[in-house]
Amino acid sequence: MASKTSSRGKTPGYRCAECGWTTVKWVGRCGECQAWGSIGDNGPVGARTQAASVAEPAPIIADVDASAAQFRPTYVGELDRVLGGGLVPGAVILLAGEPGVGKSTLLLDVASRAAVSGNRVLYVTGEESAAQVKLRADRIGAIADTLHLTAETDLAQALGQVEALSPDVLIVDSVQTLSSTEVDGAAGGVTQIREVASSLISAAKKRNMTAILVGHVTKEGSIAGPRLLEHLVDVVCQFDGERHSRLRLLRAIKNRYGPTDEVGCFDLTENGIIGLADPSGLFIAGTEQQVSGTCVTVSLEGRRPLLAEIQALVSPTSGGQARRSVTGLDSSRMSMLLAVLQARASVFLMERDTYVATVGGVKLTEPAVDLAAAMALASAYADQPLSRRLVTFGEVGLAGEVRRVPEISRRLHEAERLGFTHAIVPPSPEPLTGIPSGFKVREVTTLAEALQTVFPRK
Repeated sequence: MASKTSSRGKTPGYRCAECGWTTVKWVGRCGECQAWGSIGDNGPVGARTQAASVAEPAPIIADVDASAAQFRPTYVGELDRVLGGGLVPGAVILLAGEPGVGKSTLLLDVASRAAVSGNRVLYVTGEESAAQVKLRADRIGAIADTLHLTAETDLAQALGQVEALSPDVLIVDSVQTLSSTEVDGAAGGVTQIREVASSLISAAKKRNMTAILVGHVTKEGSIAGPRLLEHLVDVVCQFDGERHSRLRLLRAIKNRYGPTDEVGCFDLTENGIIGLADPSGLFIAGTEQQVSGTCVTVSLEGRRPLLAEIQALVSPTSGGQARRSVTGLDSSRMSMLLAVLQARASVFLMERDTYVATVGGVKLTEPAVDLAAAMALASAYADQPLSRRLVTFGEVGLAGEVRRVPEISRRLHEAERLGFTHAIVPPSPEPLTGIPSGFKVREVTTLAEALQTVFPRK
């Protein structure tokens, strides 16, 4: 019996790199999260780490010095907004985005600004040569005396550079290109990413060094590699943008040091990437001419109100099934709005070709833009333009009701600041405060009432 117990203690264990599920036998698919190929060797089952002696007991939380973990600004205003104030010493930040969105350009700008402000910065590139990065740095003006650059794909060599330079900020572009000779697998694999991330995080915490890791994304848009990577780091940011648009949006998916409801806006130009403190002008057509089929709305990106223009075009169907084209909006919601307009507001569009798009390439996913899209469609159907000083927002239900949306006052303040004079909005649960007397607000409860306000029937 004793021999059986001993042999059981030596039985190898296996662990899922995605969710942590364990099993005594190797399987191709995780029994918990159903991921394929994520089961790896976890060492002997039954092995237990023994308690070790400590030099001093854990201090009381009130006695811990938190001054070393204060925010340090990056001097890139939009990035500081998303991070909650700047970089925290010892923090590990994961920045993910599609190829060509501008991750390397943004971080090279951040590296140079951090170096100019007195920090020692180490930029490790595994995707490009040092000469290629230098060309980009010359183009965007990211040259500093304390900004060090190395092209390295070996984890041990990268950690050696950290030992030699003792940087305040470490940037790794990207974490999928580094590999360690201590573990099996190709660079970018689950085992390699786990080893690389753990080593870099350990170095960052030990040296009180801020580390920014660039991560790849899959074709579905999620961060490549094991989900464990997102759990290990302190901040996870997503950098998004359309390939044919200059606008880039930075969002914090996870942030241990600040909010996750802020959005940073950037303009990607030939000379680098520029933060946009007031990006609303990009999403509104710059003409004062009244044209049917256009309506301006206010959408919230995190806590940030952005004004955007929705354009619609309605034309007779040449034959067969009516055509539907939607750009920048949810196509399923647009189909729903077409049905609601016909059933609840007598706007007959089901047998007409309809085209709906946003200005500037912005994507609007918030249900609060429903009312503006419906107004634009009704304007195009009636061939009657809306006022260029009108803004409207609200969620439209299947019964034709206009539902409440959050932050009505904040949206109206932004519209008034940009020169709009009146608005059509859903009923507010609280009195609207701080709205100037010259700004007219009409509260409506149904879509038919909203259309009657701007298109009165004779």
